[in-house]
Amino acid sequence: MRLLVTGGAGFIGSNFTRYWVEQHPGDQVVVYDALTYAGNLANLASVEEEITFVRGDICDAAAVTAALGDHDIELVVHFAAESHNSLAAIEPGRFFRTNVIGTQTLLEAARHRGVRFHHVSTCEVYGDMSLEDPGAFDEESPYRPRSPYSASKAASDLAVRAYAETYGLSTTITNSANNYGPFQFPEKIVSLFITRALDDQPLPLYASTHHQREWLHVTDTCRAIEAVLVSGRPGETYHVGSGVEANIEEIADLVLGALGKPASLKRIVPERPAHDRRYLLDSTKLRSQLGWAPTIELAQGIEETARWYAANRRWWEPLLGRAPVSEETWAEVGGPASAVRS
Repeated sequence: MRLLVTGGAGFIGSNFTRYWVEQHPGDQVVVYDALTYAGNLANLASVEEEITFVRGDICDAAAVTAALGDHDIELVVHFAAESHNSLAAIEPGRFFRTNVIGTQTLLEAARHRGVRFHHVSTCEVYGDMSLEDPGAFDEESPYRPRSPYSASKAASDLAVRAYAETYGLSTTITNSANNYGPFQFPEKIVSLFITRALDDQPLPLYASTHHQREWLHVTDTCRAIEAVLVSGRPGETYHVGSGVEANIEEIADLVLGALGKPASLKRIVPERPAHDRRYLLDSTKLRSQLGWAPTIELAQGIEETARWYAANRRWWEPLLGRAPVSEETWAEVGGPASAVRS
C-alpha cells in the first residue's frame, strides 16, 4: 500500500509513521508536513531511509494534488492540524484555515484521484461534560465545541462526512482521547510537566486542577488507527479511548513521582478561556468490532515517557524556544504561556 501521512513529522503523526514502517515494511510511506513549530524531522530520523518526505502546506491544492499523483497514493492518513488550544484563543483564523480549509483541500484532491481518506480527530468536538456525569460520548453524540480549536476540528469532521455522503469518497474517522508519549512537543500537559520537572522548574496547573481528561498512550492510538485502516468500515467513525481518567493534579503527581521530584514544584496559575471540564469517550465500537484494546496503563506509560524525556534532552531542549505563544501575548486572553495545554 502507498500512504500519504499528513502531519507525519508531528507528535502522533511521527509515532504512527514509525509504527507503520515497523509493522508494514512492504508499504510505501510518504510524509507530507509543513514543518511548522511542532513539526520536526528529527522525529523521523530512525525511519528516514524507509520513507519519502515532502514539505508542503495542506491548504496548497496544487502541492497536495502533486503529492498524491507523483507517488500514486492509495490512502491518505490525515494528522495535520493546528492543535494548540491557547494559541487558538489568540489566532482563531489560523486554526480554521489549517483544520477546515486544509482538510477540505485534501478531501478534494483525494476525491479526484479516488483515494481512501482517514481523518484523525479529537474528543474535544463533543464539548464539555459534567464531572458528575456517569456517561461518555459515543459516536452518535452531538457536536458541541466550545473553543476555536474544537470548533475547527468539528468542522473538519463534518467535511469528511459530507464528502463521503456527497461524492461516495471512502472515508473513516477516529476521535481520540488525550494522547501522551515520546516525541510530544513540550507544550502539552504531560510533556510540559516532565520537561519542567527535569529542570526543577514549577509545574503550572490551572486553577481548575480537578478538571479531568481521559489519557491514552500514543502507541495504543497508533494501534487503533491501524485497526481502522485494516478492518474498519468505510463511512464509519470510531472512538479511541482508554476509559482511564485522571485530573490535572493527578497527572502532575504521577510525573513528580516518576522523576523523584517534590510536590512543592506544583504551582496554580490563572484559568484559560473556555476550558472544558471533562472528556470521556465510549470506545465500545472499536473494541467490539475491531478487537482493539489499550495495552499501556497510565502509571506505566507516564513513567516510561518520563524516562524517555530524561534520556533525550538533545531532542527537546532545542524546542523550548519555539513555543508559539509568549507570556505577553497569552496575557491578552487571561493566562500564562507556560500554562497547561490539555
